[in-house]
Amino acid sequence: MGEQILNTSMSAPKLDNPMRRIRIEKVVVNCSVGKSGAPLERAEKILEMLTGQKPSIRKAKKTIRGFGIHRGEPIAVMTTLRRDKAREFLQKAFAAVGYRVREENFDQYGNLAFGIKEHLDIPGTKYNPELGVIGMDIIIHVSRAGRRVMLRRRARSKIGKKHLVTREESMKFFQEEFGVKIIS
Repeated sequence: MGEQILNTSMSAPKLDNPMRRIRIEKVVVNCSVGKSGAPLERAEKILEMLTGQKPSIRKAKKTIRGFGIHRGEPIAVMTTLRRDKAREFLQKAFAAVGYRVREENFDQYGNLAFGIKEHLDIPGTKYNPELGVIGMDIIIHVSRAGRRVMLRRRARSKIGKKHLVTREESMKFFQEEFGVKIIS
């Protein structure tokens, strides 16, 4: 009888493998204003206030006459959050959307992207008439430990398809970690 217990425990897969844990690699917060000048500066101040980091300015890649955008003109601001700052911001961002995200917001690699229409929806922010109201896009990149092997410059190698994060695994991760409800 003791032998059977030993055999079943040996054949059971190790459930808490640290290499299989999903983690948040980075969170990118993007605010596209569409024109340079005062609106872009206000968006930069709001984004810095929300994230605690100085955002970088993004320039237009090509000219679009219909929108009045010229190539090289600054039109957006964005910032990248990692580790604890990313988790803190995600708690607020999910609260702004009511802890609900759509199923189609997940891509095939488990990354999640959603938008916030007004930054005032984020808990703890107050309206400032000098700055106005902006919307933003939030992109969350998830991965497992060891993904760097595939991306590094020296001694690059392949990783197995089973090691990549799937859409379903990512949905389960966000449901368990942040209490997000997935809407189909």
